[in-house]
Formats: sequence, C-alpha cells, structure tokens
Amino acid sequence: MSSNEPLLIFKKLVKRNYPKPNSFTLVFVLKSCSFSILTGFSEGIQVHKHVVQCGYGRNLFVQTSLLNLYGKCEEIGLAEKVFDEMSERNVVAWSAMISGYSRLGMVNECFGLFREMQKTGVVPDKVTMVSVISACAMSAALDLGRWVHSYIDKRSIENDLELSTALVNMYAKCGYVEKAIEVFEAMPFKDAKAWSSMIVGLAVNGLAEYALVTFSRMNKAKVEPNHVTLVGVLMACAHSGLVSEGKRYWASMIESGVEPSLEHYGCMVDLLCRSNLIDEAYSFVEAMPLAPCPAILRTLLVGCKKNKILDKGEVLGQHLIELEPWNAENYILLSSLYASVSDWEEMRHVRKQMKDKGIKAMPGCSSIEVDGFMHEFVMGDWSHPEAKEIKEVLRDISQRVYSTGHEPWIATILHNVSDEEKEIALCEHSERLAIAFGLLKTKAPTVIRIVKNLRVCRDCHEVTKIISRLYNREIIVRDRVRFHRFVNGACSCRDFW
Repeated sequence: MSSNEPLLIFKKLVKRNYPKPNSFTLVFVLKSCSFSILTGFSEGIQVHKHVVQCGYGRNLFVQTSLLNLYGKCEEIGLAEKVFDEMSERNVVAWSAMISGYSRLGMVNECFGLFREMQKTGVVPDKVTMVSVISACAMSAALDLGRWVHSYIDKRSIENDLELSTALVNMYAKCGYVEKAIEVFEAMPFKDAKAWSSMIVGLAVNGLAEYALVTFSRMNKAKVEPNHVTLVGVLMACAHSGLVSEGKRYWASMIESGVEPSLEHYGCMVDLLCRSNLIDEAYSFVEAMPLAPCPAILRTLLVGCKKNKILDKGEVLGQHLIELEPWNAENYILLSSLYASVSDWEEMRHVRKQMKDKGIKAMPGCSSIEVDGFMHEFVMGDWSHPEAKEIKEVLRDISQRVYSTGHEPWIATILHNVSDEEKEIALCEHSERLAIAFGLLKTKAPTVIRIVKNLRVCRDCHEVTKIISRLYNREIIVRDRVRFHRFVNGACSCRDFW
C-alpha cells in the first residue's frame, strides 16, 4: 500500500458518508498525511476538521497523531495547541512535541519540555532521546548532551543503532571528536548512516586524514557508501586543501557509476575555490550536466571576491540576484566584491537596491551553553541581562589583545565608513560577545564552545587565537562552514577555511 492510499480511501468514505470513521481510521489517515511533504499539511487540516466533526477531538491516539503531523510539517503553533489541549499525555505525545521543537532548532523549548516530562513521571524512550540528542547537536549543548548520554545508560534505555548514531553526530557537532570516536568504535554494528556520521564529523572538525582513513575502513567492511558518505569525503578534502585527493575520489565515484548530486558538485567547487583555483572551478561548473544551484554559484562568487576577480564575479552576482531577488546574501556578496576592489560607487548602488526592496541582511548570531541554558548574542545587541559585565570583559580583551601588537583587520568590514567605526563594529561581532560571556561565567579548564550562524570573519579568527593564548583557554567555534579549535594561539584549521 502506498503512503497516500489510506487518504484516498478515506476521501471515498467521506463522500459516501458510510461507514463512519473511527479513531483507528483517523489515526491511519493522519499518519498517511505526515508522509507527504508537499500536501501533508493541507490534507491534515481537512482531516482535523473531520476529527472534530466525528467527536474524536479528545481521543488520546488521534491527538497524538495530530501532534506528530503538525510537528513534522513544522507547524509548531498548531502542535502546541493540540499538546496543551491533551488531558492525558503518554510517552509518544511527549516525544512528538519534543521532536517538533528539535526539528525547528527550538533548543531551549525542547530541553524545557524534556525536563517537564521528567517531572510528570513519564519515562522517555529511545525516540525521545534521539530528539533531545539532535537538539543538543544542533546547538552544541555538550554539557546537556553528556547528561543525556549518562541518563540513557543509567535508565538502561536501549542504545540501538539509531541512538548510537545520534550520539556520534552530537559529540562530533559539539566538537568533542574524541568522544564521538569512542561511541562509534564501541558500536557492534555500523550501517552506512553510522559510518557517514563519523566521516562527516571528522571532516567538519578538520581531521581530513582521519576521515579518509575511516572511509577506507568502511570500504573494507563492505558497507556501501551513501550520498552523505561521499559528501563527507569530498568535504574532508575541501576543508584541508587536498585537491589531488579530492579529484581522485571524484573520479573514482564517477567510475563506480554513482550519479553525483548538486551537493557533490558543490563540494568539488568548494574544494577548487578554497585552493584559489577559480578558473578551474568556473570551467567545472560550466561543464556540469545539471544546472548549478544558487549555493554553488555563491561559492564561485566568494572565490572571485577572495581573489578580486571582478569580471567573472560581477556576472555571477547579477545572475544570482536574477535567480533569487529576495535573498540578501546575493546582494551582500556582490557589494563585498565591489568593496574588495574599492569600487565604492557600485557597492553603494547594490546596497541601495537592497534598501529600496526592503531586503535586510541576516544578523550574525552566536550561542553558548552555560549551566544547561543556551545564551544567544546578536552583533551589537546589548539586551543581555549581564551586558554591563560583558562590556567590561570585552574592554579587558581589547586592551590585552591590543598590547600584543594586533592590528584589526578593518578590511573585513566592507563599508565606506571611518577606520574607528570599523574597529568598533569588529569588537561587537556576536562571537566576541559570546566568548566574553564564556570568560565571565566559566573558568579554565572548561572549554568555551560557541556556535555561529555565519562564517567567522578574518579578524575575529585572529583575535580568538590571541584570546586562547592570553587567557589560557581552549575555545571551539562552530561556524556555518566548519569547526575552529583554538588552543594556545593556534587554530585547528591552520588558517585554511
């Protein structure tokens, strides 16, 4: 039976008005709706109306199915409404709501509801734990992730393949690679998803050689690599500048009959652009049998900006604006290209286009976990309750960093403003605020772990290296691209990112 067949049969029953649906019918139909990404929500709304009409609006199993549907469709407001109306909640209902929060990255809500679940005495199962662990991975909440792992062991919750893989993913995304490897090696059986999680985790943490050795082990174990595995392998090569190795894996992939996806092509373009092989990357994209997606074109544009290649970059930027006229990143990259070659007039023209269309850039946002709670910081935002203390720490950082002879990389601020304004802007980048808060609230040897939604700028990268040495602190920053582990004035990326 196909996933939408129950829905088709249900529509016939409703049209005939016989036989009347019962709770079992409605549960199966709602489950069918949850499988459809495109039409599931609209169909589910219609079924929900029938649920109310048939008098099953307070049925625990039907409510749980509705909750699961809305959570999967990312309609969290409706999911919360159903959850709040439930007079009785079993482990499936709690898990569905927690999963909904986790899926949307609402980590504090996810953790809060998990704590509330424990207070009510409902014992979580492995499904609950996978959702909580996924939220920990998303937010790099390592302390909470460790506690959850310990809770799983103490409660003897079945640590099956899915749960173990989630733990590997969580530890890797929190920058605790040693623990990820430990969990991975202890798994009695590893499927393609487990191997892929480990390979990708090693790749984003800058351990390219280890990732490629793990891929070799996977092949020897005769586990067929999947789409994600090969993305991880190419990503490992890209993040460490292993151009010849990346080309070799690409050729092997093609020879083995694997049809590359846009994500695979994107990894190869990234590999070439990171190594400043822009012309080769450009030719590679032009020879693609698939139309390049905007993400690939943006990678090329970033390469052009980095190497100040105006002619190609200008064409790419204009094309991106035509493809995605409401995406702020396209305008910012093109204006940054012009600024990199000091063409302020064209830069202002692109910025004016943004302003006239009412397009606003996504602000830099960084988060840090302290005492089991995620604290978020936005560039230049001083609304945090401990803002005064954070400013004092920032002043101390600035003075000590300045005393080392560091000259701010004001060239990274691509606006036609004074140098003093540029220096102030750099000091208020979100990761600086988060690091200051980490220094304020924790002591060595506690690792300061930051998650940022954008790529770390060159000046913040240099300053964080200096902070790690001056304050004798290990700092791990997970930006949009990869991990940076700062220890004693050096970064794990070796300044290649």
